[in-house]
Amino acid sequence: MFFKRTSLGTSARAHDKPLRHLLLFHDLYFIALIVLAVASGGYGIYLWDKASKQSQRINFVIQEIYLVRGDLYRQTKELFDAFFLQEENALHEYNQYTTSILDHLERLQNVAIDQEERDALMDIELKYRNLVNEAPALFYRYQNNPDRKAQKSIYQDIETGIFRHYEEVSKRAENLLFVKQGEIKQRLDEARSNSIAVLSLPLLLACILIVYSRRILKNSIVQPINDIMQATNAISTGNLSHQVPEAGAEELAVLSREINKMAEDLAASRDALVKSEKQAALGLLVPMLAHNIRNPLASIRATAQVIDDPLLDKDTLESIQGIIHTVDRLERWTGSLLSYLHPIKPMLNQLLLSSIVQGAITTLQPKLNEKQIRVIENSTTIKRLVLTDEHLLEQMLYNLLLNASEASPRGTEIQLTCRLANNLLTITIIDQGPGMPFKPEPHALTPGPTTKRFGTGLGIPFAFKVCEELGGAMAFDSEPGQGTHITITLPQ
Repeated sequence: MFFKRTSLGTSARAHDKPLRHLLLFHDLYFIALIVLAVASGGYGIYLWDKASKQSQRINFVIQEIYLVRGDLYRQTKELFDAFFLQEENALHEYNQYTTSILDHLERLQNVAIDQEERDALMDIELKYRNLVNEAPALFYRYQNNPDRKAQKSIYQDIETGIFRHYEEVSKRAENLLFVKQGEIKQRLDEARSNSIAVLSLPLLLACILIVYSRRILKNSIVQPINDIMQATNAISTGNLSHQVPEAGAEELAVLSREINKMAEDLAASRDALVKSEKQAALGLLVPMLAHNIRNPLASIRATAQVIDDPLLDKDTLESIQGIIHTVDRLERWTGSLLSYLHPIKPMLNQLLLSSIVQGAITTLQPKLNEKQIRVIENSTTIKRLVLTDEHLLEQMLYNLLLNASEASPRGTEIQLTCRLANNLLTITIIDQGPGMPFKPEPHALTPGPTTKRFGTGLGIPFAFKVCEELGGAMAFDSEPGQGTHITITLPQ
């Protein structure tokens, strides 16, 4: 039994990828996930570190402002001690606090990062220098008029004048820093949220990779392997018509295709072996039967010829002629059967096709003339030599034309058309008969039915056999009442 390879998995093969490509894609995707996760973590750490450093800087600036304020109050106390209590070391400590405060103000200017901060810190420094310049003058004025009213006036001037202006400037700087600290806190919160969102992206992609990998693994590897295992089990049990879907990864699709081809080759080999065994069995059996049939037939025919006497009555003579005709028919059938079963060995030569066609028609001409049938052919248009076996092709054409003439009504035409193109010789035979009563099978081992009085039913099987030996093919197309169309194709 021969069968065509199915197109299972054709749509899937359009998108198949080799396993190495799938593995490469998986590895690249996994590496991209790692890079994305590292980049996301690094970006989050960078934002957090930047915001933390900013927060630490602002805390440092605020702390320095508090230290300046503390040293300023202690410096003012030393000034009071120097003028009111007449302490000897008070002015010395006053000068030390001045140096300390100026150092704090210098550090503040060094850590400022924008003009707004620098302006606020510069205002603090200016107010402080004003205080340092104005405060001693107040105390020296007290020394010129050391009464209680002057002392009270000093307290008021320092508290409501110099210190109040300094505190206002200092407060503005602190408010500016608190605002910035709030912005930094907000950025930290945003960085935390963004880090969570960015870090969740690799997790999402990892989930997608798991789902996609499972789907790819199932469709490209697991399912095709299951199909291959089922196919091998089916083929091992003798079901050679089972086909594996050519799906999945490219390597598995190629393996499936090769398994299907192997099954086709095994089926063809099995059928050829069965045919060969049957042919061999018939080849051994038929000659023996032919021998055992021919001897009695010869005796029967000889006896019928001996008793054939014109003096016998009409019915007896007709019976004797019927016996002779039947014996002759059995003899022809036995001879055709032996010829059909005999091995054919083509002798290929370069020949003119027209000579072969004319040879078959010339041999058949008496029968054609008897029914007034014409054969219309164009073999002379083929000028190129064809590679074939002259006797086999001529005998095959003779048998097919004989069948066509037997089936055609009197006075009709038989068309024989030859065409040589693309190294393929095509011969068509069309008759105007009633059509064929059966469907010819190329590898049938039994003769086909015949409607002819002296037919054997082996003409078409013999033609199939010749076509097969010449490497060609033959097809029949017949409709009841519309004749028969025979197409013969022979490679060149």
